[in-house]
Amino acid sequence: MDQSALSKVRNRIHSHSMPGSSKMASPYLENPVDIGAQIIQRALRRERVLRDKQNPLAFSDEHLYERYGFSAEGILYLCRLLEPHIKNPTRRSHATTVPQMICIALRFFSSGTYLYEVGDAEKLSKNTVCRTIRRVVIALQRYINTFIVFPGHLPTVTIKEGFSKIAGFPRVIGAIDCTHIPISTPTKQIEADYLNRKATHSLNVQMTCDHQCMITSLDARWPGSMLDTQIFEKSLLRQRFQEGLFDGLLVGDRTYACQSFLMTPHPDPETKPQHDFNMALSQTRLKIDMTLAILKARFNCLCDLRVSPERASQIIGACVILHNIGTIRKERMPNEYQLPPDDIEPFTEDHPSGRGVRDAITAEYFT
Repeated sequence: MDQSALSKVRNRIHSHSMPGSSKMASPYLENPVDIGAQIIQRALRRERVLRDKQNPLAFSDEHLYERYGFSAEGILYLCRLLEPHIKNPTRRSHATTVPQMICIALRFFSSGTYLYEVGDAEKLSKNTVCRTIRRVVIALQRYINTFIVFPGHLPTVTIKEGFSKIAGFPRVIGAIDCTHIPISTPTKQIEADYLNRKATHSLNVQMTCDHQCMITSLDARWPGSMLDTQIFEKSLLRQRFQEGLFDGLLVGDRTYACQSFLMTPHPDPETKPQHDFNMALSQTRLKIDMTLAILKARFNCLCDLRVSPERASQIIGACVILHNIGTIRKERMPNEYQLPPDDIEPFTEDHPSGRGVRDAITAEYFT
């Protein structure tokens, strides 16, 4: 407390403890000598609540990681990045501050809990929490092409070397897979499109990653009924590969068709080189499984997004941007994460050009 506040407290204590005071002699006060202590406690408690609410960073990194998934330095970085887009125009004392807004959104992303529970934890109303999360999500969307870049932020040769060190598989610049993100039941007109093979509603989200588990491309537009290979066939990423814009290969599982720029396993390996090729590809491709597992462990909201497909797509994008920021800044990784189970889709017929490239790599590198 400042000096003026302390002076007011002392004056109030003095007025309660003056000799001959009628309040001192009142039979209705049980412990009049404790009134001063109670006044001080109430004043300190008001100050402490105000400080914690206005400055959520006034805690240890351990506390912040547990609740928000970022360190104080990481949250301050996000504040500087997003402040121009989310800062309240009003200067009223009860306006939500930028650090508060960032922490509200991070608590929702990391916990996946209901909005009223986030509000209770942050001492704010559910409506305030909802508006705040929306503003942060929209602000993060501005940076989607800054933080999600294919084949990555590092030089292509560095990415190839990083993948090659895993199992000796050559020329790889990305690992690809899809993952289902549960969503609320859409409107009747489109509900059937979002039913996946497990009879639940979801988005089927395509991502690629580099050797450091940075997410390098994202396509979160498609309903759960779409197959992985169908999504890739319609993707901008495939179009750019077809146009020859990248010098390197993707690696994927057997749900994808083997193409000249996308390597998948030999469907029926018979020789040792073919088995060795499949083993090396599987170990290299594991990076995307790890990336998806870390992403969902970091942001538990992705285990069940109780929003519309459009809102879900935007929240997924925000979480991927935050994942990449956390990876670049070397924020603490989740202590535990589970690799996704194999989700077997129908195998896809390989392209002749893909089989040719696969056979050539098998002969040159695994014989």
